Amino acid sequence: MHHAKDTPLAEITLRKYEKPANIDGRDLVKKICLSLGLLQPGDSRDVIVDVLYVILKEKKAVTASDVEKKVIESRKKHNIPLHGIAGSNIRRQLKRLKDLLLIETIQNKYRMTENLTLLEIVEDKIEKYYLKSILERVKEYCRAVQ
Repeated sequence: MHHAKDTPLAEITLRKYEKPANIDGRDLVKKICLSLGLLQPGDSRDVIVDVLYVILKEKKAVTASDVEKKVIESRKKHNIPLHGIAGSNIRRQLKRLKDLLLIETIQNKYRMTENLTLLEIVEDKIEKYYLKSILERVKEYCRAVQ
């Protein structure tokens, strides 16, 4: 039984892989999801990859049902089993992308945060804001232990 005090306010998992050579499309997005801890290595439930892939490819904001349709198309096109494509699960994956500040909602539609590129989002939102705030708190605990 976890105490509420053991529940983190924020968390991030980062993984370093080999340089992205000879990899593109969905495979590249899959590596990004693995790198950012959105997908666990060896996890076959990887619909989050398609969700992010769809939003990255769309140049406009899309509804959850648009995402759902396009995720199904994407998985069929790449010959990937149609697991995890229930609307409820798609919305859960959208929330995870939102929690990591990669995407945002505008009038019930989803898009990349502030229409920035993925690199800009990682630099501005994750590195400078999210990661920095987590590291600051870790340092506070380290100071407290002196």
